[in-house]
Amino acid sequence: MNYKNRVLSNGITIPSIGFGTWLIENEDAENAVKIAVNNGYRMIDTASYYKNEEGVGRGIKFSKVDREELFLTSKLWNDDHGYDKAMAAFDRSLKTLGTDYLDLYLVHWPVPASKRDNWKENIEETWKAMEDIYKSGRVKSIGVSNFMPHHLDCIKNSCEIMPMVNQIEYHVSFMQEDTVKYCEENSIIVQAWSPLARGGIFELNEIMEIAGKYNKTPAQICLIWELNKGIIPIPKTLNEQRMKENIDVFDVKLSREDIKIIDNLKLCKNSGHHPDKINF
Repeated sequence: MNYKNRVLSNGITIPSIGFGTWLIENEDAENAVKIAVNNGYRMIDTASYYKNEEGVGRGIKFSKVDREELFLTSKLWNDDHGYDKAMAAFDRSLKTLGTDYLDLYLVHWPVPASKRDNWKENIEETWKAMEDIYKSGRVKSIGVSNFMPHHLDCIKNSCEIMPMVNQIEYHVSFMQEDTVKYCEENSIIVQAWSPLARGGIFELNEIMEIAGKYNKTPAQICLIWELNKGIIPIPKTLNEQRMKENIDVFDVKLSREDIKIIDNLKLCKNSGHHPDKINF
């Protein structure tokens, strides 16, 4: 496996690790993204819901790397589901980011609280907009976020174009095996948000021991574990040293024994957000 790049089902190349911007304030996003890009990150992940697209766009503009060398992702928020709203929301994101195209656009959640009674019809209508945006050439790839197999089946049974990416919560002790298997069987690349379990990994002695064995930090070990499994992690930090550490993960491959140890670790640190039961 080439860990530094993956190839989506439509032939587009995607970096194997990204820089996340969730909870980074708009006024901080410019500097954070600029530092991340200048330290080697080539995929930047944001969303309209994060309220920092403007800062992210400025960070890309004022970095030392041309826009064409970067892979920029944003997401469609729950209030903008439906064909017309989705089309308008995409245009807003482009304008706010200061770019004329995205590399990846995702449906942020499958079942907004307001659409719970007709979620299948909602997904179908919203996905039709995603397909038309893709056909327009203004986005290089489309996908979803937080979709489980039954949500993906809804798209599969009605779509022209399958999602190329599914970004889900994935980390030690929260591996969502059924969803990952479905994605693998349908050529959908899985990305991991919260890949470090909101810092919960630092509570695990086994991670500390494995980190010492490979001369890596605990965070690096968890990111390497995800890469070894074919998952694309999207870590977030404002600390430049940790940015550097989080991307310095392509020189180690974990042994089968160590992967198995990590697979079996237990940790009660996840968001608690179930895609069918969210209240936003």
